[in-house]
Amino acid sequence: MTLNDTMRTSESGWTILVRLLVGLIVFLPEGIQKLAYPDILGAGRFAKIGIPYPDLLGPFVGLVEIICGTLIIIGLLTRLAALPLIIIMIVALISTKLPILFGHDVGMFHLPADMKRLGFWSVIHESRADLTMLLGCIYLAIVGAGKWSMDDRLSRY
Repeated sequence: MTLNDTMRTSESGWTILVRLLVGLIVFLPEGIQKLAYPDILGAGRFAKIGIPYPDLLGPFVGLVEIICGTLIIIGLLTRLAALPLIIIMIVALISTKLPILFGHDVGMFHLPADMKRLGFWSVIHESRADLTMLLGCIYLAIVGAGKWSMDDRLSRY
């Protein structure tokens, strides 16, 4: 598979709505906030929930979200940009939702102290945004950026 094959898409231009949801509404601003507010949303939060090497991974994840979110917004290398974001969302779900499901710490991941409800329905409620982003990224990895994208323009040459 060539880079041109990776950028080729036959999907509607309206895929831009999913790209804006994933890139502009979630990952770009979340990445910026992980760097701007590291104690609350970056390394400090990572340490609180049990992510290893939080001082390294907090800023790294923030940069990945900024770069990949921007690529998805403009529709450049969209399928490739979606892959690290899929990994980020899977790690987010495992590290933050498993403890809620089981009602206690799971391995290195910690149950939030302020959780008022535990179990399956609480996990479904708490993970709705994570699952939406995961499915949006999977969609973009499968179909590509759509007709209104840099990928589509570049794949024609």
